[in-house]
Amino acid sequence: MTLKAYTHRTTLNAILLLALLSCLFVHPAPAQALGNGAAALPTFAEFTKAVQNSEASVLRGVYVPEVLALPIIQQPAGNAGYVSSKIGEVTQFGMAAQFGNVGLLAHNHLSGSFFSQLAVGQEVRLVYGNGTVEYFVIAQILQFQALDPNSPYSSFRDLTSNETMSAEQLFNKVYRGERHVTFQTCIAGADSLSWGRLFVIATPKPQIAGMNRFDPKVNP
Repeated sequence: MTLKAYTHRTTLNAILLLALLSCLFVHPAPAQALGNGAAALPTFAEFTKAVQNSEASVLRGVYVPEVLALPIIQQPAGNAGYVSSKIGEVTQFGMAAQFGNVGLLAHNHLSGSFFSQLAVGQEVRLVYGNGTVEYFVIAQILQFQALDPNSPYSSFRDLTSNETMSAEQLFNKVYRGERHVTFQTCIAGADSLSWGRLFVIATPKPQIAGMNRFDPKVNP
């Protein structure tokens, strides 16, 4: 392996660990209501209008009917471990975008608390700055235990299959591959806010002829 390749791999591993362990460095804070519940959610038309900024290529919001309606912010350049500490928004994971996918990060005591309410079969709508909407359907929910939550080198155990994998293997599993959206937050345990990791994965919804943008008459 060349020095350049080794340096790149080392940097990549460090970034992956930062992203997967970001909750470790957040002090617990009381959960607060985000105003997102079936009764409190804005209509999709209202939400789409509120988050637009005319930037066609920038993700501005994520909407799951009857579950959540959250603005999306981007990570600062060069800070792949950044996750917003503000209530009521999620952070787009820049490294996932390098592989053609969408990663949405949130702390579990803030907007990430809504990720546990997501279920297989629910529709996910991504809103871009110019109002374009991309549709997905939740296909998979994965939960992992961090075997050593206080270590940046922790391995992770799949709570369903009992399989153990490294942080890099877990990253590849949830962020690489065909186009998809991955919601990521931590799972709190008795002694650690970052006891485990929750990943909710949504795949593209089959296209409906003539529907490339939101139509309020079809999707209220």
